[in-house]
Amino acid sequence: MLNKLNSTQRAAVKYLDGPLLVLAGAGSGKTGVITHKLAYLIEQCGYSPRNIAAITFTNKAANEMRERVGKLLNGRDGKGLTISTFHALGMQILREEAGQLGYKKQFSIFDSADTAKIISELLGAPDKQDIRIAQSVMSNWKSSFTSPEQALSLVENEAEQRNALLYARYQETLRAYQAMDFDDLIRLPVELFQNFPEVLERWQKRFRYLLIDEYQDTNDCQYRMTRLLAGSRAALTAVGDDDQAIYAWRGASAANLQNLQNDHPTLRVIKLEQNYRSSQRILTCANHVIRNNTKLFEKKLWSDHGPGDPIRVFAAKDDAHEAESVVMRLMAHKFEHRTRFSDYAILYRSNHLSRTFEEQLREQKVPYTVSGGTSFFDRAEIKDIVAYLRLIANTDDDPAFIRAITTPKRGIGNQTLEKLAGYAGTRNISLFEAAFESAMAHQLNPRQHEDLLTFCNFINRMEARAEKEACALVLSDLMSAIDYEAWLFDSHEPRQAETKWANVMDFVGWINRKSEADGKTLLAMTQTIALMNLLESGEEETDAVSLSTLHAAKGLEYGHVFMVGVEEGILPHQRSEAPEQIEEERRLMYVGITRAQRSLQISYCNKRKQGKEWQACKPSRFLQELPAEEVVFSGALPAGSAPEVSKGEGMAKLARLKAMLG
Repeated sequence: MLNKLNSTQRAAVKYLDGPLLVLAGAGSGKTGVITHKLAYLIEQCGYSPRNIAAITFTNKAANEMRERVGKLLNGRDGKGLTISTFHALGMQILREEAGQLGYKKQFSIFDSADTAKIISELLGAPDKQDIRIAQSVMSNWKSSFTSPEQALSLVENEAEQRNALLYARYQETLRAYQAMDFDDLIRLPVELFQNFPEVLERWQKRFRYLLIDEYQDTNDCQYRMTRLLAGSRAALTAVGDDDQAIYAWRGASAANLQNLQNDHPTLRVIKLEQNYRSSQRILTCANHVIRNNTKLFEKKLWSDHGPGDPIRVFAAKDDAHEAESVVMRLMAHKFEHRTRFSDYAILYRSNHLSRTFEEQLREQKVPYTVSGGTSFFDRAEIKDIVAYLRLIANTDDDPAFIRAITTPKRGIGNQTLEKLAGYAGTRNISLFEAAFESAMAHQLNPRQHEDLLTFCNFINRMEARAEKEACALVLSDLMSAIDYEAWLFDSHEPRQAETKWANVMDFVGWINRKSEADGKTLLAMTQTIALMNLLESGEEETDAVSLSTLHAAKGLEYGHVFMVGVEEGILPHQRSEAPEQIEEERRLMYVGITRAQRSLQISYCNKRKQGKEWQACKPSRFLQELPAEEVVFSGALPAGSAPEVSKGEGMAKLARLKAMLG
């Protein structure tokens, strides 16, 4: 089983004498090490699948691991093996232990749109920027395991005090709704383990071996969670790369790799330095750039894929010229090398840079996709149906109650809801519970009260069925009862309604397939949905150029990469001033370079339009760190750089194109 691995990968798989850190350079086959180790533990070491957990950061990575382990086990039983994201594992723990923390088993999980609504109500309709700042500040507090009381004691100015007071009210509101946000799914298991030793012991016995992917991306809370689960036995393998730590802005800490050494003096470190992705020139450039950072661990990537094409760096007149040049170069390269559009990626530091490239690609009729597009679950029609599911699972979920009772409209207007909310507020109970109190009958006219109770009784009936009946049957009856299809066609243009209804049918079909495959009821599926970012429809990848931020491209690879806007103020970002911020930006440059397999072209502008004014641009300092002998510069030349493309090279290329056209 281990024959296909190189000697260091094999050593990482077989090492079981204590805690292990696998320092996995970009493209060094870390997923292979994790999946082979999972299979090795089950097949060779006698571990039961249910006693092993592999934890990663995205559903996509977890799904890929699951698939690869299935193939390695070759049909043998891997049932019970936990391969999940940190948040899904937290949800699994909380679902079993919610009672200990005063939550019911079917708590709701709120996404950023739900939490934005709560913050907006608590602050009294602030602007979107204020909401985003509040969300970010509270998320960082939770990630660093700071309670509302601690946050209040740490404030240094009025703005921080406002946020700390908001944090306390926000947490009270979540608790009243029997809801958690994404950060709670990590924070609360840590709280649980710290306060209930018997619960911690139960989970330590459950997971006798831990594998943790992307360790450099863990925040303080995730670090505590894994340290507590590993316990004194410390049967764990952490896989990470300090050179790819690019998420400090969301609380991640590469220092956790150092903490691992401090917490486990017997930690063994194995470095994976052979890269299976890129040509040697690309790796030489990556190594040259990253060596300017202070290092936790020294390592040097190498490859036996041959030297590959020279790295090309070119200066564009302005942003329109940059977009035009990149798209023309891409099309010429595709024509010359007979590649697919999906072999190409255009990577940038900030989302706003994509617009000019999108315009140019559209003009040239080049198909493209933009990463971070609207998630399937963010569509209004999907959120409408999910509101019903959330309410059936947890009747204390007030945001779900309001959305479900008003979509489709059923004669219950704002006046009824205001009276209901006012009464629920005085009694400190949920809207759903308030509907059944006798006092409500006196506050509403008989017709309104009857409509309200009809809806609530319907939800109660569905809840009773959702716990024991087949998911498909309950869902089918729910869709018939709410008559959502007719409402869509009544309230939208026919073509728009058809698209929305097709999305709903896709969603329903997906839930039915997934619930059957995983043996889950509709109630259990509701919490799973809250954690999904994209519909796992298994659609074939389209043949299109990828446009992506550098952050979103991490973990991906492309045959040919164009890194654009590599200028001071963009990469490194203008808000990066402190040495550690510049080092993080340099790691982002390193991530961009190491996405490329065969060719890499980097561009910057001499000037850019900001509003109505033209601003002069300076090439990024990171370009000066590239090895001059591996790079061909064109346009404005950095001091001491290599010459532009030689006349001979240009003539040879022209001859090749003529021959192809021949």
